[in-house]
Amino acid sequence: MKMPVASEPPEPRPSANPRFWRIVRNVLLIVLGTIFAVWLVLFITKGRFLKHPFESLASSLSDREVKVGGDFQLYFAPLRMKFLAEQLSVSNPDWARGRTLFAARRIEARIAPLSLLFGRRHLYSLELNHGVANLEWDTAHKRNTWTFAKSGEGKPFEMPRIDRADIVGTQIHYIDPQMPLRANLTIDPIAATDTRIGKAVGVSGDGTFRTTPFRLSARLLSPDASISGAENRLQARAWAANSVIDVSGTLPALTEFEGVPLNVAAQGRDLSDLLAVIDVAIPQTRRYALKARLVKDAQTYRFTGMTGTFGQSDLSGSFTVTNEERLRLDATLATRRLDIIDAAPFIGYNPDVVASKGAVAAAAATGAGPRRILPDAALPVEMMQRFDAGLDWKIAIVRSKNVPVSNIALKLSLDKGRLALSPLTFSMARGDVVSDMIFDTRQRPSAIRYDIRLASTPMGRLLAGYGVAGSGTTGTIRGRIELEGRGDTIHDSLATSSGRIAFVMPQGTLWTQNAQLAELDLGTFVSKMFQGKLKKPIEINCGLLAFTVRGGTATADPILIDTSKNVVTGRGGFSFGTEAVDLAFRADGKKISLFSGQSPVGLVGHFAEPRLDVITPQLVGRAGAGLGLAVLATPAAGLLAFVDPGDAKAAACGPVLAAAKASAQRTTKGKPRNDVGNGSPKKDR
Repeated sequence: MKMPVASEPPEPRPSANPRFWRIVRNVLLIVLGTIFAVWLVLFITKGRFLKHPFESLASSLSDREVKVGGDFQLYFAPLRMKFLAEQLSVSNPDWARGRTLFAARRIEARIAPLSLLFGRRHLYSLELNHGVANLEWDTAHKRNTWTFAKSGEGKPFEMPRIDRADIVGTQIHYIDPQMPLRANLTIDPIAATDTRIGKAVGVSGDGTFRTTPFRLSARLLSPDASISGAENRLQARAWAANSVIDVSGTLPALTEFEGVPLNVAAQGRDLSDLLAVIDVAIPQTRRYALKARLVKDAQTYRFTGMTGTFGQSDLSGSFTVTNEERLRLDATLATRRLDIIDAAPFIGYNPDVVASKGAVAAAAATGAGPRRILPDAALPVEMMQRFDAGLDWKIAIVRSKNVPVSNIALKLSLDKGRLALSPLTFSMARGDVVSDMIFDTRQRPSAIRYDIRLASTPMGRLLAGYGVAGSGTTGTIRGRIELEGRGDTIHDSLATSSGRIAFVMPQGTLWTQNAQLAELDLGTFVSKMFQGKLKKPIEINCGLLAFTVRGGTATADPILIDTSKNVVTGRGGFSFGTEAVDLAFRADGKKISLFSGQSPVGLVGHFAEPRLDVITPQLVGRAGAGLGLAVLATPAAGLLAFVDPGDAKAAACGPVLAAAKASAQRTTKGKPRNDVGNGSPKKDR
């Protein structure tokens, strides 16, 4: 039997060249030794011998003159770079107003070395004594003093991250002609006010933003390093546009604001004045006080958890300001109770004037003529074209004496000067109003469109403040206002408007109270219309109050109300331009009756001061005729002048309920009506 032959062991692989690894080791040792030697030389000498090379290199790279008049140090201690310079100055370019970009009696900093090459500059500590910085953009906003480049556009200023600072007697001057903004700030240490506070820096100054002057005072409070969980507390207050703004919070670093939640509170005379500083237009407000949480994210500023008041109304919600190519404001707001006076600015009134002197005085304050109530306050056209906005606002209740309004929901969109309130909905006396209003300031003058729809609403509650009894009134009313006009004020847009106004009353009852009110004695008006004290409700079959509007003048087209006993017709109209009212209402009986004046009851005057015109020429003429008959015949014959023959033609309710024009109205026998206003400017009294 043949024995197996044992296999030979494999040949060993040749090992790496020992000489190669010795060379690598020696090179690394030389490099490390050189670095250590340089570090050691710099550490021992503090790098003072680099003073003139630093001046030369820095001047060449920045294209500025850089000088150090005193001591100079530049070294690693041990891994952080230490920089110290006394009497340091860096010149500005020739076009700048200030001669130096930066000058300091003494500056000492500990710097993260890699931050000089990558990312944002990071300073572990900064000691600055009597420094002056002049930061400035040129007029074209192309160059600035802090971008060290011989050509090309200036970059936005980015504050380095500073963990700890000790600053004495330092001033910062900033100029941006494009915004325009001028600011002069002074930074100084402040006395500690808390036993836990070890370092504190105060900032104060003033300036102008656009044309608005402001003042600023701030404190940066840093606790002792020995306290665990070090923090930097910010407390700042600014005064501008008759407002006071407070900002507070905790910063991870003295100059670290990005993504940091800050508490913001503002209070003042008028919020619209404050927002106008950043070119945001809102209606005027009475005194306001608001607070919110602010977080900055690049060019976006988010305000959340907002609560507060304006006038006698509350406000809560959130809003965002984005400052990119165009300034944009987006807000979601809620109000539990809105005082009607605080709502006055929405149509151009000053709420303080409304509260103290009334609507007529408020209209006059906008430039409106005497006896006018439509405001002449101009839309902020230029400002509306400089920013965009989106708003979703819900209001639970409006406090008002005469008109019960609730559940308001407003959606607003502003896009390059085109303002849309669409939809604007609310409930009024258990009825709903839906409206769409467009204010297009891109057209000159502004093109304005109003479309307001009133759903079926109980008249008892709607007119309760004007002499109508809710318990005896079952009638309802619905309507629509469609108008288009041109103008930069509400008055001008209505004074040039064309369209139609129509209110329909289906079958129901109406009962008035003889209540004297300053606005209009509706109870007296209706009782005079029907020549009695109205001991029971008026039974309405159908009714229509409609107007055709041309060039701001509204004329009856038609006014027609059919009741169980009378047919009420009306002629005349009113003017949005002059705000004059000249309407005549006539009630003709369906059955013969005695002692009927049979003459129109006039509604005349102006929007601000409407009045009844009960003694009309027709009534005087009939009284004269009755007196003549009594003289010529018998006193009983004089009564014939006041007999209503009862020949009123009942109205066909179909065209009435369809809000048709006068030309489509018919009697119950199908004949066209010629006794109603037909939209003609001429009025038959």
